[in-house]
Amino acid sequence: MAVKDRDRFSTATRIRLIGEQTAARVYRSQTKRQARRSRLTGRAALLALVLCSLVVALAYPMRQYVSQRAEIADQQKEQDETRRRVERLRDLKARWQNDAYAEQEIRRRLHYVMPGETGYIVIDPAGAGTTRGDLRAADRPWYANVWDGVDKADAAAQ
Repeated sequence: MAVKDRDRFSTATRIRLIGEQTAARVYRSQTKRQARRSRLTGRAALLALVLCSLVVALAYPMRQYVSQRAEIADQQKEQDETRRRVERLRDLKARWQNDAYAEQEIRRRLHYVMPGETGYIVIDPAGAGTTRGDLRAADRPWYANVWDGVDKADAAAQ
């Protein structure tokens, strides 16, 4: 028995046991991998094929849906901007219906003065950088300014 105990604790025996245990572990892990590989069946492959074909079939309609939603959002923004512009134009129209506002704008734009008033044009020395075009309206007769306003309005409409 002493020989068996001594043989049991020898280095060579320990190394052989460790090698056998390691080989058993490797063999078990390889069989598990092989078992996992064999789980892919024809049904699973068919299911994967069907899912891929559904994704491909639905990709284009989803892209169209998203692009149409973006276009709808853009159209709604444009509609809101147009509504705001219409409101501003209605306000401007209502202001022009007021005689006081119309008189104020005529005086400002055409440099009109009421009978008995004296018109002055104040030239600011700090504003020496003003162009001749700004002062041009004051140097011409009023009807030339009116006609230029009509021409500018006509050009803006086109």
